[in-house]
Amino acid sequence: MNFARRIVLPSAALALTTVALHALAVGTRRFELGSADDFKGGELNGVAVGSDGTLRPGWDLGAQPVADVSTLWAALAMPDGSVLLGTGNEGKLVEMRGGVSKVLAETKALAVTSLTQAWGGAVVLGTLPEGKVMKWHGGKLTELVTLKDTDHVWAVAFDKKSNVVYAATGPQGKLWRIEASGNAQVYFDAEEDHLMSLAVGPDGAVYAGASDNARLYKVTAANRASVLYDFNRTEVRAIAVAPGGVLYAIANELSSGSFAGGFGRGSVNTAATPSSAGAGARGRGILVKLDADGTPDTLFEDSSEHFVSLTLGEDGKPLVGTGAEGRVYRVEDDHSTLMLADVAERQITGLVSSGKQQFVVASDPAVLRPVRGLGGADAVWTSKVLDAGIRARYGRLAWDTSGKVELSTRSGNTSTPDATWSAWSKGVTAPALVGSPSGRFFQVRARFNQGPGAELSRVEVAFVTDNLRPTITGIDASSGSQRSSSGGSGVQSSGGSVQRSTETRVNLSWRVDNPDQDELRYRLHYRPVGGATWYELLKPGEKLTAPSYAWDVSSLPEGRYKVRVSVSDEPSNPPERVKRHERESNVIVVDTSAPTLEGLKVTGKKITGIALDGASAIQRIEAAVAGTEDWAPFAPLDGIFDELREEFELDVSSLVPQGGTLVSVRVFDQAGNMSVRSVSVR
Repeated sequence: MNFARRIVLPSAALALTTVALHALAVGTRRFELGSADDFKGGELNGVAVGSDGTLRPGWDLGAQPVADVSTLWAALAMPDGSVLLGTGNEGKLVEMRGGVSKVLAETKALAVTSLTQAWGGAVVLGTLPEGKVMKWHGGKLTELVTLKDTDHVWAVAFDKKSNVVYAATGPQGKLWRIEASGNAQVYFDAEEDHLMSLAVGPDGAVYAGASDNARLYKVTAANRASVLYDFNRTEVRAIAVAPGGVLYAIANELSSGSFAGGFGRGSVNTAATPSSAGAGARGRGILVKLDADGTPDTLFEDSSEHFVSLTLGEDGKPLVGTGAEGRVYRVEDDHSTLMLADVAERQITGLVSSGKQQFVVASDPAVLRPVRGLGGADAVWTSKVLDAGIRARYGRLAWDTSGKVELSTRSGNTSTPDATWSAWSKGVTAPALVGSPSGRFFQVRARFNQGPGAELSRVEVAFVTDNLRPTITGIDASSGSQRSSSGGSGVQSSGGSVQRSTETRVNLSWRVDNPDQDELRYRLHYRPVGGATWYELLKPGEKLTAPSYAWDVSSLPEGRYKVRVSVSDEPSNPPERVKRHERESNVIVVDTSAPTLEGLKVTGKKITGIALDGASAIQRIEAAVAGTEDWAPFAPLDGIFDELREEFELDVSSLVPQGGTLVSVRVFDQAGNMSVRSVSVR
């Protein structure tokens, strides 16, 4: 086991891995959760996660499913307490009252994209893909206007000051001004293909967000517009106007192109959802605040998911809904965030905050979730599944809190909790020993219903895993061109010219399976082949912790040896828990002297002789005109290099010029040692 390491749990991973930081105590490790990412990875019910790494009571949400609908595109809170919803699935207008859904009308459009209350309480609907703006009033649905050369009405907004409705459209990027009579005129024509977000200021200024160039426009009169901000992203998804001329806007960078881009003229994507990048896709979201003088301030960025919805809460703080993990964030001016909710649905397609009414509009599947308050009796955070790597025994559970929180635990041996896991332990309100049995996987649960003002900022649990044996799986040895391996095989061949000195060192290395990542210690011994006695290879007092060693063999007799590598995990475990293993190498040839050339004779253009070595087989014989590096290889008389003694007969007629010359003969042994002699050939 690892010697006393601290374990950090990366929140982005589903199957957590442990990372050693510093020593604590022999064999003891710890799960420690203390960041926002750590806490987000778990399950939240009425619990919020702050960007400062604290848990506290969050939104207590109800759940009102919308029958026969999978996607919700728009929501509008009505003065009588009901909520109107615009849907996909044939573009229905649905009323939610008292938790019961009722279809008021079907537009026969692909989707009702937006809703606004206008003249005399009439509700105006934007639809796609036929560019129709419709009106619901007095229990009847009528067509207000079909906008010319328009396929998609992305957003509608009512301006009380001028008593008109504005519509942001595509695919020609036009902003329309619509009167109660249905008379419509183009108010602004943007360079982009789509205007897809819209808001009206108290002074009558109109703010429009574009796609595919994410620009935020301010339109103050017909065809009079300026760019307030260029996000340098794909789309401006939503805009909110605050008192005093302050604006908030969310934008996204989408790898698969803009949401609007999926609805080009003549190619409507009928499978699309309100999620900007489509179901399952992810983008990068950003929230920017623009002061009255136009000064921008980036309040919140998320590189892991895109933003879909935006509104201002009762306190004036921006609320942002995401399109991949179904989360709602409250964002502060100091750039801190509080994740108020993390719902089972994947997309927060709308946020409604009207007086005392607050709703989360979710899709995939379609659910309207009323905000019932903060915390509540069932305010519970459950951690992600924590993985000790192997079976573990758990010790003390500790945490930091500013109030009273009740914690409990459970454990099991499957990565997903099931019936084989232990039941949740009895809850404790002060640090205590874990009551759950041994198991590889572990979870912590915190209840926040013990009193007001509770905040949880750190959870830590110590554990000790079963000790698993380290195993030597292979040993390699090399010295110059020589190589021996206990775990594989290979083919060696000789090359051309070689420049080297005699090696007196054998480089040993070995491979180890260390399943619990303990710190290890190695011991080395050697013996001559055929001998029974093992000799210490390391120097007295030498401690080896690396899986390699340079063995100086200069004082050893030449011959054939074996090396034994022993491993133990004693640096990480008390003596009674230490595990050991050992393995022998294949034969290692120690050959530090050069071969000899004997009996050299010249007969005509042929050179005969004998190559001899005392330890390793002759590996190569070459000849060249003396003083050159143009060496030619030759075979021994028996045609194969496999013995310590090799006779040879070299026909060097192709090398010797007319008149004769001095010819050098070079011979190598298997260890790479070399000898050269020269003879005159005529």
